[in-house]
Amino acid sequence: MRPVDIEALTVPGILALHGDLLLTAVSRPDLKTNSYRSGLRRVDLGGGGEGPWTHGAKDSAPAVSPDGRWVAFLRAGEGSGRAAKPQVHVMPAAGGDAKRITDLPLGAGAPVWAPDSRRITFVARVPEAGRYGTENADGETPEPGEEAPRHIKNLFYRVDDAGFLNDRPQRLFVVDTAAALDEEAPAELTPLTDDRADVDHPSWTVDGEHVLFTAPRDWAAEDTVRSDVYSVPAGGGEPRLLVRSLGTADRPVVAPDGSILFYGTEFSGQEEIARNTGLWQASWPSGAEPSAPRRLTDVETVDCDNAASAPVVVGEEVLVVVRTRGAAELRAVPLDAELAELKTLRHLAGERTVVKSFAVDGDRIVAVIGTPESSGDVVLLSNGEPRVLTDYSKALRDTGILPLEELDTTAPDCYPVHGWIVRPEDDGPHPVVLMVHGGPFAPYEWKVFDEAQVLAAAGYAVVLGNPRGSAGYGESHGRSIVHGFGTVDADDLLALLDEALKLPNLDSDRVGVMGGSYGGFMTSWLAAHHGGRFRAAWSERAVNAWDSFVGSSDIGWFFAGGYVGDDPEEQRKRSPLTYAGKIDIPFMVVHSEQDWRCPLEQAQRMYVALRQNGVAAEFLLFPGEGHELTRSGLPRHRVQRFDAVLQWWGRHL
Repeated sequence: MRPVDIEALTVPGILALHGDLLLTAVSRPDLKTNSYRSGLRRVDLGGGGEGPWTHGAKDSAPAVSPDGRWVAFLRAGEGSGRAAKPQVHVMPAAGGDAKRITDLPLGAGAPVWAPDSRRITFVARVPEAGRYGTENADGETPEPGEEAPRHIKNLFYRVDDAGFLNDRPQRLFVVDTAAALDEEAPAELTPLTDDRADVDHPSWTVDGEHVLFTAPRDWAAEDTVRSDVYSVPAGGGEPRLLVRSLGTADRPVVAPDGSILFYGTEFSGQEEIARNTGLWQASWPSGAEPSAPRRLTDVETVDCDNAASAPVVVGEEVLVVVRTRGAAELRAVPLDAELAELKTLRHLAGERTVVKSFAVDGDRIVAVIGTPESSGDVVLLSNGEPRVLTDYSKALRDTGILPLEELDTTAPDCYPVHGWIVRPEDDGPHPVVLMVHGGPFAPYEWKVFDEAQVLAAAGYAVVLGNPRGSAGYGESHGRSIVHGFGTVDADDLLALLDEALKLPNLDSDRVGVMGGSYGGFMTSWLAAHHGGRFRAAWSERAVNAWDSFVGSSDIGWFFAGGYVGDDPEEQRKRSPLTYAGKIDIPFMVVHSEQDWRCPLEQAQRMYVALRQNGVAAEFLLFPGEGHELTRSGLPRHRVQRFDAVLQWWGRHL
């Protein structure tokens, strides 16, 4: 795989299934337009292939109405401004023209149909007058730099890749599609929630009378990362607290029996990081007091991936995706479960693969599954043996995908360590790059990883590990580095590297280390404390100094205290910048100008310290990008970054 082959990363996303109609939104990077193109595709459940369903350049988030007559989706236009924002469109399921039914200044979120197939709910950001291209009280539309000052009175006021929050809160809407389809222009819509806090994850009650959603604890009256489940009458009225979580609540749905299901984490005291996400259930409250939830899945062994889908009830079970040992498996949780362990949950799909999304209609289950050979294909899981219905990864395979080889070893304290290596095809000896993931409560997975494939195709063996601190190996594994960054996690990574170097045709004298975010932290840490193991380092979007991270990162105000603690001396001790004077290998600092997760000053401080110490340090700075450059940055920037990576390792390995 070459850098320009990111165009072959064709990825199916949300699935919509009703009867014989199966739709998915498929996206890919496009270097010519320097953007991401996406369209809705219809997949033949009989195995007859797939084809275009819509012809927009940026169509996504399909949803089929419960009666099967309509398809709602998001369509964004070209260019900039209001016309480029995603708006809800509706078209007949039998085919025909799509009609736009929203016209919101900042666009709309994914549509969710009501049971009556006449209404849709969604969330959307609503800007204050005079901001983000809207008129102010004087009828003027200020340029961004001429807008009034933001008056900020909370800590959670901006998010990387999203922007400022308080001046454009995310609010809940319901639109009458039947009426909208009869109108020539989209109607003015009134939000059902106010501007006190962002709301998210809307869904309907079975009778269609109420919409469920999540919102910050007590409507963000105080700074918090905790969230709860609320409802509001679909026709308007006062929101009601339904479930007070023990930490966070995501993607609530009402089960056929009237109970409420949601994904949630459970906090202990102020420890709000590195917690497994479980499946929870609560009764619909009969009085004014919210219901107390109960956890259906085990705290230690079950970590649900709430990005894959909301919980789906099938008979007496609930389908969820669970992260485990680098896989993301579709599992079934009994509705009457009590802290069910992973080994007891019925397995439907995902062994040594990654279930990215799924959908259910009647007895049919479909899923998007990524594998070590594919970035994702649509698979029919019911009606016999699993059947792959698409071949979106053919172009990717044609680039020459190299296999993931599993590695298992033990750390110096005998703790098991798991990971992989991706090796070039020729005989070598190959230089080696130890690559560290971000998070840290995240995993490398059993799927195609473009970073490793590009390097391996260029002749480098790439070692990928899930050290202590990673997700998917039990909550205690993930919490092993709380107040211990740079301890057992570093031991695990070096042990995995040593295990890899036992393989033939690898050159132990030509080893580099690289990573981003937490992986950037670890790259800086290893370069300072184990620099003799490496020829050079590539540290990207890193945390290098906890003292300034606390006050500059969008999550620093709780993340640093949770992982490192509030003691200034301990923060200094756990900061790679403290040990910059010990780094003596060539060191590349890589960052994005608009990174709010690990702000630019984190890179600047490390770069200046290294240069002042005489280190051969360089600084690669990407304009206009945020923390997610390597995953969703402009396609040309992603290619330019890959070119720089290959040039760097070409010089030093």
